Amino acid sequence: MSTNTPSVVALRRAIEITEQIEKLEAELRGLLGGKGSVASVAAVTDGAAAAPVKKRRKMSPEARARIVAAQKARWAKVRASKKK
Repeated sequence: MSTNTPSVVALRRAIEITEQIEKLEAELRGLLGGKGSVASVAAVTDGAAAAPVKKRRKMSPEARARIVAAQKARWAKVRASKKK
């Protein structure tokens, strides 16, 4: 006899869990209007998976330098007003 075979108790518990899963899936389909399969329902309910992935836009070194210069000018203006 192999030690990897599940016991009768474990098999019964597995059947109970499977029945619970099926019941919850049916309830979920009912809530969402019965559209699609369970896999598509899971994709709809997961907000992160439903949003399309956007590529990050790269900023050119020149644009970055302009932003840095503008920020330094703003801070210089703030520091100058504090000294007065």
